[in-house]
This record gives sequence, C-alpha cells and structure tokens, in this order.
Amino acid sequence: MAEAHAAVAFSFSITHEGWDVNLDREVLHVVWQSGIRSWKKRIARLLNNVHNGVYPGHYSYLCVLIGIISTMHLNGFRAPFNLPQKILSISPSQTIHWQIGACTISSLAYWLSGVYFLRYSLKMIFMYKGWMYEPQGRQPSLATRIWLRLVKIVGGWNTPKLYSYQSSLPRLPLPSLHDTMTRYLKSVRPLVADAKHEKLKVLASEFENGIGKKLQRYLVLKSWWSTNYVSDWWEEYVYLRGRYPLMINSNFYGIDAIMLHPTTNQAARAGSIINSLLMFRRLLDRQELDPILISGLVPICSWQYERLFNTTRIPGKKMDKIVHCADSSHIAVYHKGRYFKVFIYHRGRILKPAEIQMQIEQILKDQSEPQPGEEKLAALTAGVRTHWAHVREQYFSKGVNKSSLDAIEKAAFVVVLDDFPYEFDMNDPSKLDRYGKVLLHGRGYDRWFDKSFTLCIGSNGRLGFNAEHSWSDAPIIAHCLEYILLEEADFTRFDHNGNTLGNPEFTPPPPSRLNWEIRFECQNDIGASLDIANKLIEDIDLRIYVHDRYGKGFMKGCHLGPDAYIQMALQLAYFRDAGKFCLTYEATMTRLFREGRTETVRPCTEESSTWVKTMEDKNASVEEKVRLLRQACRNHQKLVKDGMSGKGIDRHIFCLFVVSKYLEVESPFLKEVLSEPWRLSTSQTPHGQTKRMDLKKHPKCISAGGGFGPVADDGYGVSYIIAGEDLLFFHISNKKSCPTTDCHRFAKQIEQALADMQELHIQYNQIARD
Repeated sequence: MAEAHAAVAFSFSITHEGWDVNLDREVLHVVWQSGIRSWKKRIARLLNNVHNGVYPGHYSYLCVLIGIISTMHLNGFRAPFNLPQKILSISPSQTIHWQIGACTISSLAYWLSGVYFLRYSLKMIFMYKGWMYEPQGRQPSLATRIWLRLVKIVGGWNTPKLYSYQSSLPRLPLPSLHDTMTRYLKSVRPLVADAKHEKLKVLASEFENGIGKKLQRYLVLKSWWSTNYVSDWWEEYVYLRGRYPLMINSNFYGIDAIMLHPTTNQAARAGSIINSLLMFRRLLDRQELDPILISGLVPICSWQYERLFNTTRIPGKKMDKIVHCADSSHIAVYHKGRYFKVFIYHRGRILKPAEIQMQIEQILKDQSEPQPGEEKLAALTAGVRTHWAHVREQYFSKGVNKSSLDAIEKAAFVVVLDDFPYEFDMNDPSKLDRYGKVLLHGRGYDRWFDKSFTLCIGSNGRLGFNAEHSWSDAPIIAHCLEYILLEEADFTRFDHNGNTLGNPEFTPPPPSRLNWEIRFECQNDIGASLDIANKLIEDIDLRIYVHDRYGKGFMKGCHLGPDAYIQMALQLAYFRDAGKFCLTYEATMTRLFREGRTETVRPCTEESSTWVKTMEDKNASVEEKVRLLRQACRNHQKLVKDGMSGKGIDRHIFCLFVVSKYLEVESPFLKEVLSEPWRLSTSQTPHGQTKRMDLKKHPKCISAGGGFGPVADDGYGVSYIIAGEDLLFFHISNKKSCPTTDCHRFAKQIEQALADMQELHIQYNQIARD
C-alpha cells in the first residue's frame, strides 16, 4: 500500500489541452520530512566526527586561544615561536584584518599541536597494562598510582562520546614468536603424554627457528600498517569464508529477563521493545551512549557498535560480505509465514510504543495466507552458504523478489512474532530448554539468520534474540538487551490491562505485505536448505541449568574470582564426565585495543588439572585441595589478563597460519596445532556493562543469558552468566549423534562439582575455626 501510494505522489500526462500535473502533498510531505531527518543525521555525524577528531581536546578551546593570541599580539606581546609575526611577514598587508587572520592561523596551529599531543599522550598512557595485575585489596604500586593520575589529568579535558576514545586506543601488540611457542607448550602439557609433548617441542623449535621467522616478519609489517593485525583476518577467515550453515554452528541466542514478565500481550511487548531498540539506535547514531570504561577510567573499543542495526550478512559463492546501511526507516516482521514491512517514523520522530502496538496488532489480525514459497523462505539463510548465494543470484536479483528481499536485508532489524508461548518454570526445567532451542534455531525457517539480530517474541510476551556472529561478539548485543530491559524496569510502560501506556497521536501507516514470485524450482531449493536445517536441529540438544544454591557472593567469600571459580568447576565436571581432560576454549575480550575482538584463554592448565586430580583423591586433605584450587584460580586469572593485554596464544598462531597460506608454505607445527579440537568451548555472558544496571534496585531484571552450539562434534558448548549473588545460568549444548556427550548428564556433573566445591570450603572454614 505504501509503495503504491508513493508511486503516484507525482505524476503527469499530456492531453490536447496541455500538461496535466498531479501532486500528492501528503506523500511529498513525507519525502520532505525524510530528507530533513537525513540531513539532521548528517549534521549530527559531522559534529560528532569533529568532536571525536579533536578528543581529548575541544574546539571551544580554539576560540579561547584565538582570543588570547590576538590580545597578546595586538598589545605587543610575543606569541610562542612568534608565529603570528612570521605569517604576517609573508602576507600582502599589515592591516588589522590580516593581523587577526594571522593570529587565527597561529592559534589553530597551537591548538592542533596540543590536541595531537594530548591524543598521543593518552595512547601511550593506555598502553600500560600493569594496573590489571595489581593484587586485589592492596595499595597499587607507585607506577600504577602515577598512571592513574595521568589518566585523570590527560583524559579530563573533555566529555567523551561513544567513539571519542577510538583514536586514542593503542594497537594490539604482536607477541614475540618465542613467547607464543613457550606459552603454547605449557598450555598443552596436561593434555598430552610425555612422548607427544616431546614431539611438540621439536616441532615448535623447528618452526620458531625456521619458517616461523619469515611468517613473523610479515606479521610485524601488518601490525605496523593495520589498525589491528587480527580483526580483519578473524572476520574474514573464521566467519565470512565459512561455507557451513550459520544456524547452530555460528549464530548465538539471548534470553529475556525470565524472572520478570511485565505483560502477556504480545503486541504490547513488541511495541515497547521495538521502540526501546529504536531509541537505542538513536543513541548510537548521535553517539550519546556513554563509552564503557573499566573502573571508570580505561575505555574499551566501541567499534563493533557501528553495525548493530541496519546490517546483514550477504551470501557469496566463495565468501560472504557484511552490508551496513547508514540508515533504515523500517523494520521487517515475520508472522505465520508472511513478511511485512513496517515503517517506524512519522514526521521525523520514532513511533511511540502505543503506535507500534497498533501496527503489530494489525499483523496479528491479518488472516491472509503465505504466498507460495514465502513461509519457509528463511531456510535459505539456515543452509549452506554457497547454495544460498546461488539461489539468491538466480531468483532474487531482480523484480519483485529483489525489492522484497531488499526490504528485509535493509531493515533496521527483523522481528519474529511466534504463535506459541516462551515458557519458564523452575519446577519444569524442560520448558526453559525449549525456550533456548526456539531462540537458537526455531523451526529452521522462521528466523532470518543473516540479519545482525532477529528479535523473537512469543505469544505470551516473552522475548529473546538470535544474533549473527561475524559483525560483532556477544557483549554488544548483550549491552543492547540490557538497555531495553532496564527501560522496562526503570519506567512503567504497561497499564493494568497489559497494553502500552499512552495514546497514539495519529493512526500509523499500516504494515505492508511483501510480495514474492517464487518459482517451483526455487521452492525446491528452499526445501533443500530446509532439509539441512532440519538435520542440524534434530542433532542438537540443549540444557539450560539454573543454579540457585549459591552464586557470586559465596565465591567472593572464598576469596576466589567468580569466573575462575566456574571454570574450575567446568574442568572438574568434564573430567568426571569424560574421564580425561580436553582442550578448553574460553573467550576473553581484547577491546582494550583498537578494533579488538576476542582472544582465547586455555583454562585446562597444569594447575587446574592437578587440583582436579586432587579432588578425586580421597586421601588428599581439605587444606591441600583448597590450596591447589586457589593456585589454579590465580593462574587462570593471570591467563585472562594476559589475553586481554595482547599476550594470548591462539590469535597469534591463527595469523601465522593465514600468512603461511598466502605464501603457500606448509608447517607441520601449525598443522598439528590447528587440528586440535576444542571439545569444551565456554564463554561468560557479560552483564552490568552500564552504570544503570543495579541488581540491588532491580534484582530480577538481569537476562538469563544465552548460548551457542558445540564447536566440536564430540564436545560441549557451555555459556554461563553470573546473574547475581545467588544465581547462575548454564547453557549447555551437544550433538545427539555423539555417543559420548550428553548435555543433561553434563549439567548434573556441573551441579555436583559446584556442590563439592561449596562443601570443600565449608569444611575448610570449619577446620579454620576449630
């Protein structure tokens, strides 16, 4: 309807009486308002770019400086380096106008010099990472105290915007080849027998003294030339060149704050959340979102936020690409096999929750049937990438199919209105498991897996999301989810009937059905992708274990870091489950550096394996078990800090491997290292990224976290969130086709490991009191 209306906004015809011009003022007004909004965004971006370009300085200081230099010069005082007089010496005149011009140019030179001095001073200051290794509860070292003072002085000249720190963040340092080889050999010691370890030592030595030197030289050059020597290759080779299905294998999911249920009205919840997401997008566009600062001082990179909205992964025959639109004035909505285009602006403003609710209600009431091939179209995004690229080029490159596909791919985001409820019941764990599976893969054809994220809303008003992984890591989408949940917690958004508060100011434009002409051959191709998706769905199992016996509070009372504590519990649980140790992956961020993404921490260490074996030794004393646990946790925390500060193992080895492929050289060492499967892949879901998150004020507001599929066919994917002082969520996945893994069994092992660690400290405290 909207497209048809726009088509006749301006028309003309030639008759025997002359020209007949027809103007639709309403549509022209909409076009005018759209242009105004676009220009406002351009001006705002220009001002933000100027602000960020001179940060930590400010252009207001330039005006002050011009006044000071002009006053000095006109009163006979000499400015630094006598710059105004030198400029006047080559000017055609000495009039007052030329003198003011010379003072202005001189002031600009002084100001820019000061700006760049502050910026590079800040970059040098942020290169210091000694503050991360300071012992908890003790006075910092002299070096760290000096560093803290410098950060406050140099960084306190101006109020930062979201991207203000980007140019002041240091580059990710490239570790030396020797250090990486040493760390690698230490990391695999508990996983291999003595003979295998000796073989690895020989391979590592040959690599370090042979081809590794040549590969490292290329990496040194790349680290000098590029902003980040890892991120572009990581995005390309780990994600975009992958030809495997995104569903389960790459995409991840996140769940609502399940302890809260503000409304059971699906349309009202959709209206509220969509409005909050659009407000969050506006904060990003205007850079009004505060940058995240560790301890209120140290910024982390905000680069990944740029592609949160208006972004889609486009399939290619050999390599996909990420396409980001500068703006989008609509969202795409899927309901009962039909796709709708929903406009989200009116006269330059975002539609209110009540107005969006009206649009969603129209979709829910729509009784039209899906067009041929429309219902299961998104199965193409769940299948093999090469197949999707071929189908897209053959059937969706022109005509009505291209127009409708553009409406989805260029939407701000996709919303799925499911026709069944998302349920949670502490007395029936299977309901939460189904909740997670619905978000991880749905039916295989009702999630647009290429989109940066798909917002999914159940018929009872609960929600979640499915996110594509190539454009960012989980903390970005977790921050967005945290914001929209806090909006509902901080402000009353629903009335006693469950509808959104407030009255619509006008009747919003109705959603328009997307039209498709999907031929029979294309429907067969959709069916082929759906067959692959169904096989993946049938093979995946998921268990979401809710641990409420204790949480972060007890762990801190044991003088142990919560993340290290949980990682040790996972090591103990896996050893009991499999009877051996395995190569374990834990993701940690490298966003202390510009364009940083993640690094791998290897939690299975000599210290952790020694503690696990001691826990299984009935003759070992309580004191010995506690001592070894604390030692293992301290070592794990150091590994996390090493990864965050650019001293990791795996990203360096990955980049060495990429260079070897470019040079077409083979390395037995790299082949051996990269063939090792990650049978236990773990990640902590972050929360509390903003100052607004106050669990004392909103103890039930936190999300239940999210999860992902296993990395290895015979392994587990484990995501966990420390949801409060006394609550933990574990999202555990495995493949049913593997006879040695069972997520339900592993959840019980985690439960027992946590119980044993609690009992261990209770006994230890009792012995200490006695």
